[in-house]
Formats: sequence, structure tokens, C-alpha cells
Amino acid sequence: MTTTTADSVIRRDQPTPEQTRRGRRTALLLFAVGFGPMVLATIMFYTGWLNPVGHTNQGQLVQPAVPVQALNLETLEGVPLADRFGADKVDPNWLMLVTAGTCAEDCEQLLYLARQVNIALGKNAPRVSRAAWLASTPAALEARWSEEYRLMERLRVAPGGAPALPEGVNPAAEPRILLVDPFGNVMMHYGSEHTGKQMLKDIKQLLKLSQIG
Repeated sequence: MTTTTADSVIRRDQPTPEQTRRGRRTALLLFAVGFGPMVLATIMFYTGWLNPVGHTNQGQLVQPAVPVQALNLETLEGVPLADRFGADKVDPNWLMLVTAGTCAEDCEQLLYLARQVNIALGKNAPRVSRAAWLASTPAALEARWSEEYRLMERLRVAPGGAPALPEGVNPAAEPRILLVDPFGNVMMHYGSEHTGKQMLKDIKQLLKLSQIG
């Protein structure tokens, strides 16, 4: 049978089975190089595997981790918080999320703690964002917010559903700082029983182990 010029062009444009397999291997390799360190860091952090100093986390682990989508939070402009996390994001950050009912003295202590820990990270500070989800803010704190916490993003509950919080977290009863990884997993939380040094130790270890975020 005679092969037309058009048939030849179509066949040349189609990848061979070997090219397809090579393309898949390349995609898997790129994924492993890009996101493998994050997965490995999480395993090492939780278990101490391959960690000669026997690191023990200072915060309360969330087991299993809760996806940030379950919090049903959005920015004041209506952008879902979950949109900024995931394997498809170019440069996702870690997030320290302060959450409370009425932000009284113990809540503001956590706002201050999150700010100071972020500053103490030094050159790694841009890898960690800060946000606050507060049911209500006293007028005195609201008046000082733009001066003292201007870099802390404000969040709200999105319409259509209540937040599904990690076990042991009840902002109405006790303010907490939730730590969210670049994949969008709420993996740890802290309260007034924790010091800034403890939180800083955890975050520094995570940033050291992981090149994502």
C-alpha cells in the first residue's frame, strides 16, 4: 500500500513507545527530585529515622494530618486558603496560622510568638508565612493591628460549611498556632504551653530537612 506524504507526517509526529516510556520516566524523576525531599523530611521528622541527634518534635503532632481544605478558610478578598498549597505550586510556603475565638491576652501572646519566631528564622523567614483566623478582635487590638501585625494575613470562614478542625484543637476554648506544610497539611499545633524556642526548633528542623517551601 502506498504511504502518502500526509500519513508520513502524522506518523513522524506521534511518539514511539520508547519515547513515551522515556517521557514517563523523566516526569517521575522530576517529581521525585522536586517533592521527594518534602516527603522524606516529614517521615524523618515524625520518626527520627536517619536522624543521629534523635530529634523530638516540640509541638503537638496532628495524626493523621488534616488537609487545609477542611478548615474552609479564605482571605478577606474571598480567595480560598487551600489554593496556595499543593504539589503543582511553584513556590509554596509553610504557614503559621493563629486561631482563636475572641482574641484575648492568651491569643495575642500567640500572635506575638508567631511574629518573633518568623523574625528569628533570619534568611529562612520568607519560607514561612503568617496568618490569623479570629472569631472576634477587641477594639484595642484592632487599632494596633496595622502597626504590630501588618504582615499577618487575616482569614475568615468561607460560606457553605463549618471548619473541620484537627483533634485537640478548639479555638473557642483555647487559642492555638497551626503549622501547615507546603502540601497543605495541618501537621502540628502549639499553644501557650509552648515557648518560642520550642516552636523555632521544630520549624528550623523542618526547613533544614526539606527543600520545598
